[in-house]
Amino acid sequence: MAVALKDERIDFRANSNQKTLLERAAELKHVSLSSYVLTSSLKQAQIDLAENEVLVLSNRDRDLVMAALENPPEPNEALKGLFR
Repeated sequence: MAVALKDERIDFRANSNQKTLLERAAELKHVSLSSYVLTSSLKQAQIDLAENEVLVLSNRDRDLVMAALENPPEPNEALKGLFR
Protein backbone atom coordinates (compact mmCIF):
# COMPACT_ATOMS: atom_id res chain seq x y z
CA MET A 1 0.00 0.00 0.00
CA ALA A 2 1.39 3.38 -1.04
CA VAL A 3 1.49 6.08 1.60
CA ALA A 4 1.17 9.70 0.50
CA LEU A 5 4.13 11.70 1.70
CA LYS A 6 3.10 14.76 3.68
CA ASP A 7 5.88 17.16 2.84
CA GLU A 8 3.97 20.45 2.68
CA ARG A 9 3.18 22.64 5.65
CA ILE A 10 0.33 25.07 6.29
CA ASP A 11 0.55 27.53 9.16
CA PHE A 12 -2.14 29.83 10.46
CA ARG A 13 -2.85 31.78 13.60
CA ALA A 14 -5.96 31.57 15.75
CA ASN A 15 -7.08 33.30 18.89
CA SER A 16 -7.43 31.38 22.13
CA ASN A 17 -11.20 30.86 21.79
CA GLN A 18 -10.87 29.57 18.24
CA LYS A 19 -8.12 27.15 19.18
CA THR A 20 -10.06 25.87 22.16
CA LEU A 21 -13.13 25.29 20.02
CA LEU A 22 -11.10 23.37 17.43
CA GLU A 23 -9.35 21.32 20.11
CA ARG A 24 -12.68 20.36 21.69
CA ALA A 25 -14.08 19.29 18.33
CA ALA A 26 -10.95 17.27 17.52
CA GLU A 27 -11.12 15.57 20.91
CA LEU A 28 -14.77 14.70 20.30
CA LYS A 29 -13.75 12.98 17.02
CA HIS A 30 -10.72 11.30 18.69
CA VAL A 31 -8.23 12.82 16.24
CA SER A 32 -5.37 15.26 16.53
CA LEU A 33 -6.00 18.96 16.12
CA SER A 34 -4.02 18.98 12.87
CA SER A 35 -5.96 16.04 11.48
CA TYR A 36 -9.28 17.60 12.43
CA VAL A 37 -8.47 20.97 10.87
CA LEU A 38 -7.10 19.38 7.68
CA THR A 39 -10.03 17.00 7.26
CA SER A 40 -12.62 19.71 7.95
CA SER A 41 -10.89 22.17 5.62
CA LEU A 42 -10.69 19.63 2.80
CA LYS A 43 -14.40 18.83 3.10
CA GLN A 44 -15.29 22.52 2.93
CA ALA A 45 -12.89 23.08 0.02
CA GLN A 46 -14.65 20.33 -1.95
CA ILE A 47 -18.04 21.93 -1.24
CA ASP A 48 -16.80 25.40 -2.22
CA LEU A 49 -15.25 24.14 -5.46
CA ALA A 50 -18.34 22.12 -6.38
CA GLU A 51 -20.54 25.19 -5.87
CA ASN A 52 -18.29 27.15 -8.22
CA GLU A 53 -17.60 24.47 -10.85
CA VAL A 54 -20.89 22.62 -11.16
CA LEU A 55 -23.84 24.14 -12.95
CA VAL A 56 -27.23 22.76 -11.97
CA LEU A 57 -30.01 23.36 -14.47
CA SER A 58 -33.74 22.94 -14.15
CA ASN A 59 -35.31 20.38 -16.48
CA ARG A 60 -36.56 23.22 -18.67
CA ASP A 61 -33.15 24.86 -18.90
CA ARG A 62 -31.46 21.51 -19.59
CA ASP A 63 -33.90 20.89 -22.45
CA LEU A 64 -33.21 24.35 -23.90
CA VAL A 65 -29.44 23.80 -23.79
CA MET A 66 -29.73 20.36 -25.38
CA ALA A 67 -32.02 21.71 -28.10
CA ALA A 68 -29.56 24.50 -28.90
CA LEU A 69 -26.69 21.98 -29.08
CA GLU A 70 -28.63 19.60 -31.29
CA ASN A 71 -30.05 22.32 -33.57
CA PRO A 72 -27.76 25.35 -33.42
CA PRO A 73 -29.16 28.55 -34.94
CA GLU A 74 -27.63 29.94 -38.12
CA PRO A 75 -24.94 32.54 -37.43
CA ASN A 76 -26.09 36.14 -37.69
CA GLU A 77 -24.13 38.91 -39.40
CA ALA A 78 -22.48 40.04 -36.17
CA LEU A 79 -21.11 36.55 -35.53
CA LYS A 80 -19.97 36.18 -39.13
CA GLY A 81 -18.17 39.52 -38.78
CA LEU A 82 -16.14 38.19 -35.88
CA PHE A 83 -14.65 35.50 -38.06
CA ARG A 84 -13.58 37.81 -40.88
